[in-house]
Amino acid sequence: MDPVRNPFAPGAGSPPPELAGRDDVINDAEVAVQRLVQGRAARSQILLGLRGVGKTVLLNKIQTIAERHNCLTSFIEAPENKALADLLYPHIFKVLRQLSAVESAKSATHAALRALRSFASAFKIHYEEYSLSVDPEPGTSDTGNLETDLPDLFLRIGAAAKAAGKGWALLIDEVQYLKGDELSALVVAIHRANQRQLPVMFFGAGLPQLAGLMGEAKSYSERLFAYPAIGPLDEKAAAKAIREPIQNEGEQINEDALQDIVIGTHGYPYFLQEWGYQAWNTAESSPITKTDVQTAAASALKRLDEGFFLVRYDRLTPKEREYVQAMASLGKGPYRSADVADTLKVNVQTLAPRRAAIIQKGMIYSPAHGDIAFTVPMFDDFLRRISSRT
Repeated sequence: MDPVRNPFAPGAGSPPPELAGRDDVINDAEVAVQRLVQGRAARSQILLGLRGVGKTVLLNKIQTIAERHNCLTSFIEAPENKALADLLYPHIFKVLRQLSAVESAKSATHAALRALRSFASAFKIHYEEYSLSVDPEPGTSDTGNLETDLPDLFLRIGAAAKAAGKGWALLIDEVQYLKGDELSALVVAIHRANQRQLPVMFFGAGLPQLAGLMGEAKSYSERLFAYPAIGPLDEKAAAKAIREPIQNEGEQINEDALQDIVIGTHGYPYFLQEWGYQAWNTAESSPITKTDVQTAAASALKRLDEGFFLVRYDRLTPKEREYVQAMASLGKGPYRSADVADTLKVNVQTLAPRRAAIIQKGMIYSPAHGDIAFTVPMFDDFLRRISSRT
């Protein structure tokens, strides 16, 4: 069929043509944002899930919702090697510039800009294109301690947003890459803003281990945030994610072909997009058949092996690859750390640093004490495929 009209969009964070099975998460976020701008208590949210379940897509959707409801927004992806203070500064600068245009917020925004100048000096932040002409405010956000300075800065931003009759929604993807002290500071900053009933809200997304990291940062994190679990789509939603985009283009897919896609992808949104994309391009005409899907599945796996999976595998050292190959050799996870050690014929304590390094890279996580699992769905199948080729 015509590849130009192919409705499917495989890619990191690419919005699918049909955002199926996520209504509860979207509705909860919309209610929270509306409560925030009305001055009511609203709970910040952190989306938890494996790679490829659509967390980034949902964060983008939530950003759109927040902007529709009179919120200024800042969307950040947390890399592994950049400080939170550096990440936040240009985004806060832009938000305060927008607020400074509101007459009722000029005084509060000026105070916030002075606090931001203090913050930049304390953390040695310098952006030529985001320089501030205001004087720093002594005694505010200037200690160099992030857990002290970030809450003070958030309070000033919240006061400016309130004076302007707006909210501020901070959205951070890949939150698990923030350092422990940065998580602590972020939690305290949101908590302080909540206590002052200021219109500041946080939406985050990260891998499953993030809930534990937040709890380690501050014990009250479990009460401060909601943690919606973002998993694979159920059979009905997965089928809808494939069927409706095809029908919206005036084409059809046979039911047995549709079921093969749902089963082959295990309902993971990223894989649904890849299978749908390949099935559309494989089919010569409508309807898409079971044979088309069988051919498309091989093409989809090849693309995943050469991209989605390989990019992650290439980040691992030879010793780390040895560890994940041992995991995959045990079949489907989760896996006991002791069993992986037995497979490698190494003491489990000796492997602890290697395991920790792979967790830090976001490739595996610990769903329960002593257990490990892959953060990338079907990664074990990929590892077995490449192992069989060598």
